[in-house]
Amino acid sequence: MFLNIRKMAAIATCLLCTAGAMAQDTVKVLNDVIINASRVSNKAPLTTTNINQSQIQDAKSEVSVPYMLETQPSVVVTGENGKMGETSMRIRGVDATRINVNINGITLNDAESQGVFWYNVPNLGGMSQNIQIQRGIGASTGGTAFGGAINMQTLNFQYRPYGSAELTLGSWNTRVFGMAAGTGISRKGFSFDMSYTGQTTDGYIRNGFADQQSLYMSGSYYGERSLLKAIVIIGHQHTGITWNGEDASVLDADPTHNSAGEYYDALGNVYYYPNESDNYNQRRYQLYWNYMLSDSWNLQAVADFTHGDGFYEQYKAGKKANKYDLTLAGSGSTKSDFITSKNMYNSAYTANLSANYTGTSLNLSFGEMFQYYNGNHFGSVLWCKDSAGFDANPYEWYRNTGDKYDATTYARLNYDFSRNFNIYADLQLRIVDYTVKGYADDLFDMDFNETYVFFNPKAGLNYRMNDNQRMYFVAGISNREPARADIKDAIGNGDTIKAESMLDIELGYQIQKSRWSFNVNGYAMLYKDQLTPSGDVSSSGYALMENVDKSYRLGIELVGGYKVTDWFKIDANLTLSTNKIVDYMYTDFSDGISELDTIVSNTNLAYSPDVIGAAIATFTPWKNLKLQLIGKYVGAMYLDNTSRDIYKQDAYFLLNFKAGYTWNLRDNNKIEAQLIVNNVLDNHYRLGAWCEDGYWGTAVDDHYHACGWYQQPGINFMGRLVYSF
Repeated sequence: MFLNIRKMAAIATCLLCTAGAMAQDTVKVLNDVIINASRVSNKAPLTTTNINQSQIQDAKSEVSVPYMLETQPSVVVTGENGKMGETSMRIRGVDATRINVNINGITLNDAESQGVFWYNVPNLGGMSQNIQIQRGIGASTGGTAFGGAINMQTLNFQYRPYGSAELTLGSWNTRVFGMAAGTGISRKGFSFDMSYTGQTTDGYIRNGFADQQSLYMSGSYYGERSLLKAIVIIGHQHTGITWNGEDASVLDADPTHNSAGEYYDALGNVYYYPNESDNYNQRRYQLYWNYMLSDSWNLQAVADFTHGDGFYEQYKAGKKANKYDLTLAGSGSTKSDFITSKNMYNSAYTANLSANYTGTSLNLSFGEMFQYYNGNHFGSVLWCKDSAGFDANPYEWYRNTGDKYDATTYARLNYDFSRNFNIYADLQLRIVDYTVKGYADDLFDMDFNETYVFFNPKAGLNYRMNDNQRMYFVAGISNREPARADIKDAIGNGDTIKAESMLDIELGYQIQKSRWSFNVNGYAMLYKDQLTPSGDVSSSGYALMENVDKSYRLGIELVGGYKVTDWFKIDANLTLSTNKIVDYMYTDFSDGISELDTIVSNTNLAYSPDVIGAAIATFTPWKNLKLQLIGKYVGAMYLDNTSRDIYKQDAYFLLNFKAGYTWNLRDNNKIEAQLIVNNVLDNHYRLGAWCEDGYWGTAVDDHYHACGWYQQPGINFMGRLVYSF
């Protein structure tokens, strides 16, 4: 099916353009009201950033959503291989599993890992009409925002038929090609839209290839007071494994080195397994019904079915056979080389019912969300080098299943006491039941069942001094269950993993003038049992987590823009923060092989820089030409929670350049050209992958501290051409 995505997209484009040519847009239709219930207005005392469609279109050269949002306040983006393949993001130091991402009000986070794998559906941001980022606890809907929320609305209708085609070429044989089309609104109220993106690259590092595709299709019917909309989103990715990370000395000799799939023959010659890859297919089907009971009341029902299946295949050199529950026949050895495949097959069923009231002084939203998720995980040995009796057919060495039920009830209220003053209240009750049965890849019993009941209240005040200024205050509590990998790691180590909770307090001020704007926001995020990276990673590159008793994130965010002249403006943001654990205990080897327990007060939280900043200088010397210098600074941070310099990631600064020119043709046709130069200063920086303490002998000096790093590319280029009509 996924091999034919390109063909499906081409056929759909032709049909939509033809249908649009025959359609007439003389019918008055209902405005699209699928802006989801998690979206908030500027009356809500929440810390938000809104990104409109023109900004999204301008950033579509970044096919990964994290890099589209890289210059937003408090955002840090990481990639194992630059901007292609596996990418992720943090907001205020909070990792992706704690950022509640939804699309049209339906959570996009995987129910078990709780993360969003952006490379499974490339260019998801390009399918969006608008994006709202909420920093802090965010507005209640399904799931839990534990450090931020990203709310995306997919492409809206246009009144007239349209179409576009684009091509991007870049360094390392990177190619991105896409098309989009829509019929506009027909005389009888029907509208159809589609968008396709395909991208391939050889990658910066060895085995950093990527072959990714996505297809978006929607059909809508607009009645006098109702809207019915069906959406299909299909994603496919085949990427090289790049999550190992490498020692600094190895990268000094070869910055593009990647040990994934590496093995040696009897003479010591190095080889690489050619299919060391990660593969995943995802299909998402959504159906929306919205009905306007009156000018004040709006009802909405949403159903979503998401199915995914995938595997990653690896060459494992010199591994013990009992790790795979095998005995080597006829070899006389306990170790061999293996080729393994770890597989997953999952389905999620989601239903959401909500009602919204908009009155003169009162705005009210309430609803319920229910999700059932079933995930199957199993691993197979495909080949063994040294066992004469090994059957060539795949041998399954582990299997486990997870069933998760998530029920959420929420209500939000905005009440205007006067034209300038309103209060905000937000209540969420969430019940999660999670069961895991079977054996893990390490062959221990993963039998687990836990029911979590979370009450997440928020309340705040919003004061509008005038049309240009406002102040706000909000406080709220958020609770969150551990992810599957956290639970698995705890069971394997004989530990207990806890749910985490946070009290978030925010105070902000905003002013908007004709030529300049300024926002300042202070926050205090106070945690109990926060799950934070221990520094180590799982076999699939997932950061292993640990509960810490008491911790906090305190910070101030400054956001501003100034239009110096009609052709020159500057936008910038700066986050200054302190991110600490209170009385953290860890073991070091500073006294040789003996274990020294050390209590460190206010040690730094892992992957949480004290300084994050971005600035964009935009020049428009004439109407159709735009030139931009884009800078991003990320301060130093640590790979674990001990604040040891050996595990410190240095600060880095990136400067990108973007030039764009638009030719306006007849009949609203136009051609856009962009040139993007990434990392203009050719900064060869590294991002942290993992760290590890250990010792290998009994001598005093037989201990070590090891780090793995992701080497980032130096200067690189992309050119983009778009034709739209």
